[in-house]
Amino acid sequence: MKSQAEIGVWLSILAYILLSTVKVCLGMSTNSQALTADGLNNTTDVITSIGVLIGLRIAQKPRDDDHPYGHSRAETVSALISSIIMAVIGLQVLAEATQSAIYGVRGTPQSFAGLIAMLSSAFILLVYIFNSQLAKKTKSQALHAVAKDNLSDALVSLGAALGIYGARMGFPWLDPLAASVVGLIILKTAWGIFSEMSYHLTDGFEEKKLEAYRLTMEKMNGVQTVVDLKGRMQGDEVIVDAVIEVDAKLSVQESHCITDQLEQEMKRVHQVSTTHIHVEPDSNS
Repeated sequence: MKSQAEIGVWLSILAYILLSTVKVCLGMSTNSQALTADGLNNTTDVITSIGVLIGLRIAQKPRDDDHPYGHSRAETVSALISSIIMAVIGLQVLAEATQSAIYGVRGTPQSFAGLIAMLSSAFILLVYIFNSQLAKKTKSQALHAVAKDNLSDALVSLGAALGIYGARMGFPWLDPLAASVVGLIILKTAWGIFSEMSYHLTDGFEEKKLEAYRLTMEKMNGVQTVVDLKGRMQGDEVIVDAVIEVDAKLSVQESHCITDQLEQEMKRVHQVSTTHIHVEPDSNS
């Protein structure tokens, strides 16, 4: 699955290299500060995507003596770093928009710059759709972060286009206004990724999912009650730790069969990759 996720990251890298080169060159030649800034934004996206790719590669490494649970969390860390870079870009866009609003914009950009920005927005939106669907298929947190970044970049390019056309129509204030809105969107996206990845890295887990897991376990034949239940994310994999009570008269072999069936049921119903089960005798027996 992680090798499939790399396809989406490579697509983003190639797309950003192409877009950043075209935007920076044409932005300078068409006197468009918005298009040039958009191109520089895509240049930082290349760096971000490379960081995510490295994280995916590390996550594929097998377990070793220092990492008995594997390296899956490297993917989460790479997504967290991506969100920080996105936040820096968002703050930069806001700062440049404020500076333009205070000191004004020099010159009027050519209309061709607006066309390039709109075409860029449409192109990166297609990349977002592809990566978003692939992220759902592979359950890759890092690729999900990349897809969100793709969407932010599509909005950045659209905002640049609106600013360019606004400046040409005699409304120069539209340029910094559009840039400010885009900057806020980038910051919102970055915060969403950062909070989600931080939640997983600190072993946060949704209570609703745990309740669903508990219901599945308690429906299994032989399980008297679920005493304790915890869940955590290891990269894109769910790991569950459970303590169950069974009939005290059951043999070790019979109790082991119940845990085997329970593990298979959790994987089938909830796609839980690993379920650790501790068995205790029923206190009421």
